Amino acid sequence: MKVLHLFFKRETAVPMLALIFASAVSVALVLARVVRTGNLEYGFLIWNLFLAWLPLIFALLARDHYRDAGRPTLRFAGLATGWLLFFPNAPYICTDLIHLTTRFYGHFWVDLVLILMCAFTGLVLGFLSLYLMQSIVAGIYGRIASWVFTAAAIGLGSFGIFLGRFLRFNSWDVVVNPTKLYRDVGTWTTHSGYQPASLAFPLLFATFLFIAYLMLYALTHLSPAHPAAIPAGRRTSEG
Repeated sequence: MKVLHLFFKRETAVPMLALIFASAVSVALVLARVVRTGNLEYGFLIWNLFLAWLPLIFALLARDHYRDAGRPTLRFAGLATGWLLFFPNAPYICTDLIHLTTRFYGHFWVDLVLILMCAFTGLVLGFLSLYLMQSIVAGIYGRIASWVFTAAAIGLGSFGIFLGRFLRFNSWDVVVNPTKLYRDVGTWTTHSGYQPASLAFPLLFATFLFIAYLMLYALTHLSPAHPAAIPAGRRTSEG
């Protein structure tokens, strides 16, 4: 109930409704494909979209707790850690494009639009959660520190996407399977110098995410041209 209350607070209601609508349409399209083809092949998109909501929930809870406490606390640190662990799940859906083969088949364009719909929704979910966390950091440490935090979070998130797509780890493996995670990351670190492509992916994906976030961040600071902002004399002459 608390999460629903946070969803529909005055300052978050509009983006929440838009994201809920986009998620509902995405799920409906996946279900329609399942019914039409009798194949559960793309059912994983629903699960991935659910995971994409988790970082936003953690970010909302972290912001709400920080506002109540007025300072960072252990609980806030736990919520922020949960956000960081699940943050890669939001943009991860972009990599589901790999499920489209290079050959043309009957449902190719439908599946392309379906994955893009889910991927864009997941991307915005992740960016909104990042925006909320950045605003907290900006309030505590200042604007410059908040952008350092943003770049670091995107970098870590991109590495997390790499771990999920190529090494097949999940966010919860940090807790339930830390030994294998540590061993495989150590192996990758040792051999990454011999496999430039494995380094290129997280770096390029981080660049993509940072530029995409920066553009959407800039849009949030676009001042609308209200009629009241036009001088009265000009309004009269133009009328």
